[in-house]
Amino acid sequence: MNFLSAFRTPSRPEAQWFKVGLASSFPDLGLDDEDTHNLAHTRPCNSETAPGCKVFHVPKEDPSLGSEVAVSEDEGAGDMTNQVLVFQRKGKFHAIDHQCPHSSFPLSQGIPFDIEDFGIVLSAGITCPKHGWSFDLFSGRADRGNYKLKVWEVQLRDSSNGASDKEVWVRRKQRIG
Repeated sequence: MNFLSAFRTPSRPEAQWFKVGLASSFPDLGLDDEDTHNLAHTRPCNSETAPGCKVFHVPKEDPSLGSEVAVSEDEGAGDMTNQVLVFQRKGKFHAIDHQCPHSSFPLSQGIPFDIEDFGIVLSAGITCPKHGWSFDLFSGRADRGNYKLKVWEVQLRDSSNGASDKEVWVRRKQRIG
């Protein structure tokens, strides 16, 4: 028996990483100041058009069973339990729960923005269009109330097929302790 094995925490299923696609398959939002559309709005991406975000159902029990969910520009999203919303904004990838913690509205309908103070960008946020509440994309904190948006970890990895494009992987943020 290894002495240190007694101090190692067992791996939790929700700690598994889930591949959401190649970085080039995500339009880079926020580069055009005129782009004030919601995340689900289709935009140019390479030589095609694609929604500004992707949504995946990632079961807590077994993330390897995750699958992409169709994103529509209308407000109907159905059951959003265990869904992650992934998008790229100003070169940075973000992964958050698809469901607004305040009103259970699909955040794919939300509009991303810069959190500024006197013209200096401090962070990035997303506004839920149902009631106008905003959430910080890094901490998950709401602009009012004690609601907190769940933020997922994002990792860019070298492509497994040797291509120069990066793969985007996500997982639920791990609890400490």
